[in-house]
Amino acid sequence: MRIKYEAIDIFSGCGGVSCGLSLSGFKIKSAVEIEKRAVNTYLNYKPLEKVKVLNDDICNLNGKQILNAARIKNDDIYLFAGCPPCQNFSRQNPSNKKKSIEDRKKLLFEFLRIIEEIKPPFILMENVPGIKSDFNKVILDEFLERLKRYYYVKENILNAADYGVPQVRKRFVLHAVRKDINKELESIGFVFDLPKVTHNKNGDKGFKKWKTVKEVIDDLPKIKAGEEYKDDGKIHNHKCANLSKMNLKRIKIIRKNGGSRDGLPEDLILDCHKKKDKNGKAFSGHGDVYGIMNPDKPAPTITGGCLCYSKGRYGHYNQDRAISIREAARLQTFPDDFMFDNSLTSSALQIGNAVPIDLVRASGAVFKEAIRSIKLNRARQKRRIKEV
Repeated sequence: MRIKYEAIDIFSGCGGVSCGLSLSGFKIKSAVEIEKRAVNTYLNYKPLEKVKVLNDDICNLNGKQILNAARIKNDDIYLFAGCPPCQNFSRQNPSNKKKSIEDRKKLLFEFLRIIEEIKPPFILMENVPGIKSDFNKVILDEFLERLKRYYYVKENILNAADYGVPQVRKRFVLHAVRKDINKELESIGFVFDLPKVTHNKNGDKGFKKWKTVKEVIDDLPKIKAGEEYKDDGKIHNHKCANLSKMNLKRIKIIRKNGGSRDGLPEDLILDCHKKKDKNGKAFSGHGDVYGIMNPDKPAPTITGGCLCYSKGRYGHYNQDRAISIREAARLQTFPDDFMFDNSLTSSALQIGNAVPIDLVRASGAVFKEAIRSIKLNRARQKRRIKEV
């Protein structure tokens, strides 16, 4: 029996979730994304080039339109995936304190509106861990209360490094199955859950060791700050930002001092970094700013500023530059044939906003096995009826 694994991707961005699901065996039937540049990147990846992408605001769409675009019927067994923009739930975004709860929850509840309209069999959702903070408790509690009217839900904060991603990136991950489908799964002994951990920090207790920065980017050709490696048909988007003379001095000194800016001479320290706490320790700004990646550890969280040396610990471990587009993509586990538009700014945002591909693949494997179990069980039931 040939089993089809189909999915719809809402807030698809450049295609991180769709890519991960595709690599785990799903066919993406439709997607929704408002940003045109992200849509162009999405459709430039060969496995996704035929996906029906609705380049529109989710607020303008209804569930029927999305199902029609996917050519999926209400009673089909499929996965409905969505990663509502996380900026409204991030504790690192100071503007959120000025926004009302209604403003911050808008897109999350647009996602819920579509779910309540079409009641898909399976749901995958990802967001920042801050969505579970006290600051967002009222929003998440209401979302889960409404979702649980129709769904059995498993959710937790997962670390992408525990799933083979060479990056410490904690994310809120939610798996949901419609209650009638879950009863069917329970009847055949299938336990619906989140993906099982495959890696840990030390590689002990039967787990693989966390992947490191060096493991995944060390084979790429050396380039200087501001340079781009000529696309040879195999290596794409190996391009990095230029550095000012001051930042070139900083990165050379920081490299000698173990990768942190703490040992910079006075003339290379920004005024905002000279402020001290009561113990005399610098406290202003993120400690990772102007930092250099440790080659023997997973990368820090890859954000929308990941190609800018001054926005985090994004200095290359043995080259005097920030990481390149391709290196950032690899740290997010994008395959090398997934190409970006080569703009440093838009590529950084698309890569940083994406869900790590291998984390999605881990979730995809769970949903794939659940869908397989349901479809095989129903096929067996049909055969029994025919035999009678």
